[in-house]
Order: sequence, then C-alpha cells, then structure tokens
Amino acid sequence: MPDMKDEDIRIGVFICHCGSNIAGYLDMEELSEYAEKLPHVTLVQRNLYSCSEAGISEIKKGIMEHDLNRVIVASCTPRTHEPLFRSSCAEAGLNPFLFEMVNIRDQCSWVHMQEREDGTNKAKDQIRMGVAKAALLEPQEPIMSDVQIRALIIGGGISGMTAALSLANRGFEVVLVEKENKLGGMLNRVNKLGPTMTDASDLVDGKVLEVTEHPHITLFTSAKVNAAQGFIGKYQIDIETESGIKKIDFGVILIATGASVYTPEGLYGYDGQRIITQLEMERLLKKGLDPGIKNIVMIQCVGSRNEDRPYCSRICCQTAVKNAIIVKDQIPEAKVSILYRDMQMYGVENEEMFRDSKAKGIRYINYDPARPPEVESNHVRVYHALLGREMSLSADLVVLSTPLIAHEDATEISQILRVPIDENGFFLEGHVKLRPLDFATDGIFLCGSARFPANIREAVAQGLGAASRASIPLSQGSVVVEPIISFLANEDACIACGLCVALCPYGALEIQKTANEEKVHVIDVACKGCGCCAAACPQNALDINHFRDRQIFAAIEAGGAGA
Repeated sequence: MPDMKDEDIRIGVFICHCGSNIAGYLDMEELSEYAEKLPHVTLVQRNLYSCSEAGISEIKKGIMEHDLNRVIVASCTPRTHEPLFRSSCAEAGLNPFLFEMVNIRDQCSWVHMQEREDGTNKAKDQIRMGVAKAALLEPQEPIMSDVQIRALIIGGGISGMTAALSLANRGFEVVLVEKENKLGGMLNRVNKLGPTMTDASDLVDGKVLEVTEHPHITLFTSAKVNAAQGFIGKYQIDIETESGIKKIDFGVILIATGASVYTPEGLYGYDGQRIITQLEMERLLKKGLDPGIKNIVMIQCVGSRNEDRPYCSRICCQTAVKNAIIVKDQIPEAKVSILYRDMQMYGVENEEMFRDSKAKGIRYINYDPARPPEVESNHVRVYHALLGREMSLSADLVVLSTPLIAHEDATEISQILRVPIDENGFFLEGHVKLRPLDFATDGIFLCGSARFPANIREAVAQGLGAASRASIPLSQGSVVVEPIISFLANEDACIACGLCVALCPYGALEIQKTANEEKVHVIDVACKGCGCCAAACPQNALDINHFRDRQIFAAIEAGGAGA
C-alpha cells in the first residue's frame, strides 16, 4: 500500500463507558479531551455501550460523515468484540483491518479500580499508543482456500458415532477411525444409563447399526492415525489399518477418543473381587447381583481430587447413585452406604435421582479427606464428621468410584495433529466459553470425554455440537482466513536457515527450493499470526501483517512519550 500523507490520515476514536465497568473508575471526559489532541484524530466520541446497536450505528455514522480512514475503539477485550467492530467498519465501507482496539477495561479500569487518576493516565497512554499504531495500519484482504468435503472422526464411542451420523446425514463423506475392534467405547461396559435407567446396550446397538449401514460413513476398526500434514480444508492423513496404510485427504478432523477409567491399584485394598470399581460393578449389575450380597459400601473420590489428579471427574457421583438404586431394585433388603466428600448431582433430573435414592433407604455419609475410610476384611471404618464419631459399616462388597483419566495415546495424537493437551492429559479447547468444541488450530474439533469427563447426555450434545462446527467449512466448500499472518518482508535477507520452520507451532512454514535458491514460504491458510517466526528470525526477514515492526515500534515510542 502506498504511504499516506499525514494530512490524509483521519482517525476516529470511540471511547466506551461499558456501563460503569470503565466509566465508574476512569475520568471519561478527561480521556475524550485528551484523545482530541492526538495526531491525526478527527473525531472523538463516547458511547455508553459501543457494542450495542446504538453504539455500532454511531461508529458507522462517524466513518461516513467524517470520512474516517482509521477507527479505534477503546473499550473491552478484542478477543470477544473485535470481530463485531471490524464487521461494522466493513459495513460502513472501511477496510476492517484499518481498525484497532484498545482494551481499557480488562487491562485498565478493572485492575485500577481504586486508582482513578493513575488508571485514567494509563488509559491515556493506551489510547495514544493505539493512535500511533493505527496511523500505520494497512488494508488487508481475507485469504480464501478450498475445502476437501470429507471429515475424519477419531474415536468410535458415543460422541464420535453421534458426530459421524450428524455429518453423514447431511450428505458429507465421513471416515470413522476406532482403535478397538468394535464401536461403542466405554458404553459397551455400562449396564444402565441414569437417570432414565434405560439399557446402555439399546443405545449402543442402535448407534452402531446406523453407523455401519450408513452409505456416507467409511469405518476403520482396529485402526489408528499415525501421521498428519496440512491445514484446514486440506489435511493429508495416514491411517494405519489391518490391511496397511490408507492415505486420505480431509477437510476437517474431529477428536472423540474418550477417556479411560482409573484402576485404583494399591488403594483401599482393591482386588477386583470384593473391592471393585464402579465400572466393574456395572458388569455385576448387568448379569444380576448375587442375592447373598446384603451390605455394599461405595467410596467416592478414589484416586481423584488429590495431588496426582486434582480434578473432579464430575460423573462419579451420578454413577454411584444410579448403581445404588439398581442394587436396591435387585435386592431390596440390601444396605447401601455411599461415603462422599461432596455430591455432584448437577441438573434437575440428577437431583431428582438423588432424592429418590434417599427415599429408597440409601445412606450418605460425609467423610473428611484428611481421615479417609479404612477398608478391612468384612467392614469399612469411617469417621462421621457430622456425628463426630467413627462408624463401622458391614461390607460384603466395596465399590470404589474412580475418575475418568485421559487415554495413554492422547499425547501421541496431540503431537501428530499439533493440538494441545492440558496438565491432566485431556485435550485442550481453544476457549472454555467462546470455543469449547474447537481447538486453536482451525479445522480440528473435539467432543466427549476426550475434552474432559462427560456423561452420556453431554457426550451426545458435544458430538452434535462438534459436528455442527465442522459442517460450516464443509458446507461452504471454502474457508476465509484472516490475513493477519506472517510473510516474507525481506526476501533478500532470508538465508533459508529453517529456524522459523522448526519453531512454528502450526506447521505453517516450509523451505521452498527453486532453480537458483532456497527461501522460506508461508502457508497462509495454516498461519495463525502468532509471531514466533518473525521474533526468532536472525535476519529479520519475516514480518506479521497488522503487527509489523514499524507499527509496534510506533506504539512503543508513543508509550514512552507519555512517561
């Protein structure tokens, strides 16, 4: 883009009150008066809520009436609102990448609530820096890329099958890869589903039949993904099957690998016979309990909520209550006691199941993790915190509620697909609220217990949600990628050292060979504009659109000017 003359730059600054989130802690009148004096600023306007319909209308009106060619909104986080403001600029005829956002809420008013004067001065600095950068912004055009109309789903449990059927029923070609020799995952080992008490086998058998007979689903069992290349719309995947390697192209990938049940070796005398897990209890209940079992004690939070696994597995309490009710249905005279730390029975129907269990005579005893229950030959000792004394409970069978843990191969899959896992080994979504079923890497989605322990209803809902997200690029046949990416700004400086290629977390750079030389090449659709390559380049050959060196340096210099 040709450099604009200073007199041609017309910046509009829109300062948001955000109700009282900003205006309650900063001097808004002082901010607007200060912004009016900054270079290139043509219009300064304050809005109660810039993201409201009225606020957006004022921004559009300001662009058109004052012939603005740069817009700054000083308000909240760009992570949630920048797309809205960019699209509003585009609707008013301004290139959306001539927009800059300054976060004076999260990064200023919220952290300086008791420092009105200093907070206001900091907001001035932020706005001044934003104006300096905005003056050097350049228009950008979105990047278009075709999409291979085929989806890969890794994992054939309930969430994977649900996602596969959802996509296949819309006419998309689906390849489902399951590492076991049959579909169904952990659901194959479950007796009944709470709180409805329907047979798990009915759900599994019905889904498996639909998947295997669907004309748009190709199924590989006893198979795994062992290599992957590419980016959204153009993934090249190697699938290892019993008959050899299959190389298939995909547009999107869904991870639905589920989780495993923790085996409590060395805890409470676990032996798999008299002291068992809830999953092993499912098998006993499925074939019918021995009528001679009259006393059952269930212990919650075994192997979880500790230093090794600090998280709550969420579904253990529901499973224990469900199985306790089934025990009472099979052997009405049986005494069932559940020793718990906290009962997690979220949802109206689960709460109702909890109340029903109490009505059936199931006892709940709260224990202190500092004084855990002790399992002995034919009874369990537990300190009753409310009664303030130790109790001895007869126990023909002890059932340990253990957590779901990440599969051992989760790390391998994360490395193959270049997607993150959290500290507990579960796959990590892009954002817990804004992108709960997406990875930060475009074109890859997740669902079910691969993400975190989920009950059946949640796994099904997430399978549908992930399929819905994946269907967007599949149905459009192309994707639009933001142009805020790396590019080779100084081709002569590049020495093809490969450092940027090694550092890129998205595999978006490669060394291309020509007849005379080697240079780095940016795969624009794969690049996320993180800046690792530009920061590391020893020759300073790479730069980032919208965050070019001269734009960043201008903001830094403006920040120092107010010191």
